[in-house]
Amino acid sequence: MTATAPIRWGILGPGDIAKAFARGVAGSRTGTIVALGARNPGKAGLAETFPGARILDGYDALLADPEVDAVYIAIPHPGHAEWAIKAAEAGKHVLCEKPLALTAFEADAMIHAARKAGTFLGEAFMYRLHPQTAKLVELIKSGVIGDVRLMKSSFGFAMPGFMPEHRLYANDLAGGGILDVGGYPVSMVRLIAGAATGKPFAEPDKVVGTAHLGKSGVDEWASALLHFPGGIVAEVSCSISLKQDNVLRILGTKGRIEVPDFWFAGGGNRDGGPGRIDVILADDTRDTISVNETRHLYSFEVGAAGEAILAGKQEFAWPGMSWADSLGTLRVLDRWRAAVGLEYEIEKPAKRTNTISGRPLRTGGTAIGKRKIPGLSKPASVVALGFEDFRTFSSGAILLDAFFETGGNLFDTGYVYGAGYTETLLGQWLRNRGVREQSVIIAKGAHSPLCYPDVIGKQLAQSLDRLQTDHVDLYFMHRDNPDVPVGEFVDAMDAEVKAGRIRGPFGGSNWTMARMDEAIAYAERTGKQKPGVLSNNFSLAEMLEPIWAGCITSSTDDWKSWLTKRQMPNFAWSSQGRGFFTDRAGRDKQDNEELVRVWYSEKNFGRRDRAIELAQRLGKSPIHIALAYVLAQPFPSVPLIGPRTLDELEDSLKALDIKLSAEDVAWLDSEPERRRLSS
Repeated sequence: MTATAPIRWGILGPGDIAKAFARGVAGSRTGTIVALGARNPGKAGLAETFPGARILDGYDALLADPEVDAVYIAIPHPGHAEWAIKAAEAGKHVLCEKPLALTAFEADAMIHAARKAGTFLGEAFMYRLHPQTAKLVELIKSGVIGDVRLMKSSFGFAMPGFMPEHRLYANDLAGGGILDVGGYPVSMVRLIAGAATGKPFAEPDKVVGTAHLGKSGVDEWASALLHFPGGIVAEVSCSISLKQDNVLRILGTKGRIEVPDFWFAGGGNRDGGPGRIDVILADDTRDTISVNETRHLYSFEVGAAGEAILAGKQEFAWPGMSWADSLGTLRVLDRWRAAVGLEYEIEKPAKRTNTISGRPLRTGGTAIGKRKIPGLSKPASVVALGFEDFRTFSSGAILLDAFFETGGNLFDTGYVYGAGYTETLLGQWLRNRGVREQSVIIAKGAHSPLCYPDVIGKQLAQSLDRLQTDHVDLYFMHRDNPDVPVGEFVDAMDAEVKAGRIRGPFGGSNWTMARMDEAIAYAERTGKQKPGVLSNNFSLAEMLEPIWAGCITSSTDDWKSWLTKRQMPNFAWSSQGRGFFTDRAGRDKQDNEELVRVWYSEKNFGRRDRAIELAQRLGKSPIHIALAYVLAQPFPSVPLIGPRTLDELEDSLKALDIKLSAEDVAWLDSEPERRRLSS
C-alpha cells in the first residue's frame, strides 16, 4: 500500500451489514474489496454478493492474507474485541461495526492493541461521517435555536415477534436494543451537547436508565436520561420490540431542530439519504435544510477511514468517532446496562474462560520480576495489583489477565473493598483461570469501626468464601484500635495461622511504629508468630495529612530508619503520590483539593522537581521515577499499584527498567551538594 493506493479491504463476516459496507466501498474513492473471511466459505451466493473478493476459509485466513490492508468487522458484538485485537496484532487496520465492544473496558483493550501496533481503529457509526451531521453541528453553533436545553432521541423498531434464534434476542450474542441501536441516540446527544458547549463531544455527569428485559434476558425496550454539565438534559430510548417515531429533537431557547432517522440521513435505508433537518423557530416558522447527498451512506465512513489510514492516523478525524468519543458512548451504555441489571451470560465467569483476545491465559511472563518475602512460601511479584474499581467479571478479568501474563502474581484485596466485590471478582478469576496455586493473595480485615480481635476470624471466613479458597498468603489488619491491647490482635491472627487460614506473614496496615514494636515484643514473649509485614503509605512524596481517617505514612526519615533496621517488608499504598508526580499537580495548580491538602509542600515539590529532572535524563516520566524510588529502598518494599486500563498498567511497568542507586535515592530524598544521577 502506498500513500495514494486504494485501501485493500477484507470483510470479516458475510452478513447483511457486510453487504451494505461492500456497496459503500464500491462507491468510495479510497477503497476496494479484495477478500471475505467466512466460517462457511461454501455458502451459496457469496461470490455473487461480494464480486471480485476472494472467499477465504475463516477469519484467521483473512488476517493472514498479505493482500489485505484493512479489515471491516461485521460479525455480532461479542466477537468485536477478539478479532479487532487479533487484526491489530496482524498489522491490519480495523473498521469495526458498532458497538465497538460490549463495554468500554473491552474497547479500551482494543484501542490499546491498535496503539501498540500503530494501526487504525474506528467505530463504524456511518451517520457521523455523512455531511448532514456536520451541517447539524453548524446549525447548533450558529445559535439559530438559541441555547440548547433539552434533547429527545430514539431508535426503535418492532421485530415480528419474539425470535429466540435471532441475534437481536440471543443472550449469547449480546442482543437487545441498548447495544444494537442505543449507541446511536447516545452518541448523537453527546455530539450535540458538545457542539452547544464548544467541544467535540460532551460527557454526561448523570445517567439514569431503565428497561424491560424479555424472555431471553435482553432489553426489548429501554430508556435513559442523561444530564450534562451546564444543565442540558437528553432523553434517549431504543427498542427491538416496539416501533418508535425515531425523530431527533433538539430544543433550544429560540426554537427547535428535528431530524428524522438521522442515522439514515432521512433516506430510510443504508443505500443513501439526502439529509433532512427541520428548523422550527419560536413563531412556528419552519425551514427544511438538505445537504442533497446521493452517495451510499457507507461510502462516507469508507472514505474517512481510508483518508486516515493513508495519512498515517490511528483514529477518525472529527466528526467521526475518535477513540475518546467511542469510549465515552460505551461508558454511558455501561451505566445504562448497570442501572437495569443487564449482564449477558457470555460476560460471566462460566463462559468468559479465555482472555479478551480469545486465547487461553498464558503463563511464564517475566516482564514483572519476583522476589522472596520472609515467611512467604512462594516468590511474589515485585509489585502488587489493586483492582477495586471493577464491578463485573468481564471488566476486571482484562486487567487481571494482563497483569498475570506479564509475570504479576501478587493481588491486593480487602474485606471492605467494593463491599466485598473485589474479593469475589478475584475468587472468580482464580478459579476460572486455574491459577490459585501460582498466585499470592493479600487479604485485609478489621477496618474501623469494626476493628476488634473477634472480627478478624469472622471477616476472614467471609473473605475466603468470596475468594473461593481455604487460605490467604498474607494478611493485614486494615486499621489499628489502640484501645485494644495489642496482644489480643496478635493472638487472633496467630490463631488463624495455626488454623491454616493464613499461610504466610501477617501484620498491620496503617499501624504506628510503637504498636508494631509492641506487637512484635508480645509475640516474642509468648511464642506466637510475630507480625512480619506492614502496609503503610510510602512514597517519594511525604503524606502531609491522612488521605482518609486513620491512615499513616511511613515516608519520614524515622520510619525509613526503622524499616531498614528491622528489614520489615512494607506493602506501600499510594506509592506514586496519587497523581502528585503527573501533570495534575503543580505549584500553580490548586484545583484538586486532595492533592493540595495531602501532598503540597515545598519539600515535596523539590522532590518532584528532581524526579522530573532524572526522568528527562533517563527518557522516562516522573511517575516512573516515583515508583522506582519505592522499589529501590534498603528494606523490602512492595508497591501496590492500581491501574485502571492496560495503557496505565503498561506505563507503570516502565518503572521496572529503572535501577536507582543508593546515591540516586539519597539525591531524590534531599539534594546533596554534589548531584549524582543514574546514566
